[in-house]
Amino acid sequence: MSRSRWLPNQHGAWAMLAVPFLAGTFLGHPGLAHLPLLAAWLLGYLAVHHGQQWLRLTRVSRNPKAPRRHVRPALTFGAGALACGLPLAAPRPWLLLAAACAVPFVAVNSLYAYRNRERALWNGLAAVVPACAMVPVALRLGGGSWASGVAPALACLLYFAGTVPYVKTMIRERNSRAYYRGSVAYHALALALVPLLSPWLAIPFALYLTRAVVLPGRGLRVGVVGAVEVVGSVVLLGVVVGVF
Repeated sequence: MSRSRWLPNQHGAWAMLAVPFLAGTFLGHPGLAHLPLLAAWLLGYLAVHHGQQWLRLTRVSRNPKAPRRHVRPALTFGAGALACGLPLAAPRPWLLLAAACAVPFVAVNSLYAYRNRERALWNGLAAVVPACAMVPVALRLGGGSWASGVAPALACLLYFAGTVPYVKTMIRERNSRAYYRGSVAYHALALALVPLLSPWLAIPFALYLTRAVVLPGRGLRVGVVGAVEVVGSVVLLGVVVGVF
């Protein structure tokens, strides 16, 4: 299998994986322990991705060899995640509990993959929750408290949950007025809620609402859509680390 097949072609997922983790890391005290946690987190994601693709292809592919190409990456990445994570969790058993909390969401994503409905709205929203939960995990590893990670995690959750319907209005559901109205309504609600976490969050979330209103229907290329979201993610990271 080529290297391109080992790494999923899901560019938006990397921002969702990185920003909450980095936010939690820099809100606490960054240390060497964050490196194996990051490795376990990313390798675990890759292992789950290939496991879910194996599930999907066992049902939809007529070629019995098609699912097999995901077995080796799933086992390799899974072994790497365990090798990085277990030594870190041995003196910190709370990390195992945190990992267990992600299992129901992974199960939902796996069910959608098996049904070949990975692009479903609820599947995307289910993936956002454990990603944003990495804020308090990384923060706790750096000596912070669980409570101090709640507000920044919610800020990340409000942003990344909004990217799910918004990106659909730009690509797969670009002709759907229902998706457009739902996306705008969600971003308006998020803008109303974030001042409860920090008044400063109203600034980036006003920008997110503006892009949800203005950009759909303008025929932007996929690369441009992705670049806008990268900028939005970086802005979120900066504001979250700055205000919390």
